[in-house]
Amino acid sequence: EGLKAFLPPPSRRGLVLIDPSYEIKTDYAKVATCIQDSLKRFSTGTYVVWYPVIPRPEAHDLPRRLKTLANQAAKPWLHATLAIGQDEARNVPGEEARGQGLTASGMFVVNPPHTLKLALAQALPQLVKVLGRGRGQGQALECGG
Repeated sequence: EGLKAFLPPPSRRGLVLIDPSYEIKTDYAKVATCIQDSLKRFSTGTYVVWYPVIPRPEAHDLPRRLKTLANQAAKPWLHATLAIGQDEARNVPGEEARGQGLTASGMFVVNPPHTLKLALAQALPQLVKVLGRGRGQGQALECGG
């Protein structure tokens, strides 16, 4: 909400990192609205949205909404996800990911730097190797615009 006061910045370049709590379901819609409004105020800015990949409809809908907004604004975008999976030795049958915390997250970038796609394409598989814990580990990278 306070972002409007800072946009546009004096410089023609800038990065905005958006990482709300996501504990309130409406946070997801607020992020999409924030991106939409911010692109009108500062269209050349780079916007990075971090979000948890959790079993909640709002979490799965957020990247789709952001893709639509970026495409409507004719802006390039990049979407990366990293899943470290679940340590099967710690799982109790019938209790999904008990005590394992967050096992996957995503990052959506509007107006990404031109080098980011290659950097993530190289880094994400290495992160899976180092951080991966078993079933469900993986990564994805897509871009458009």
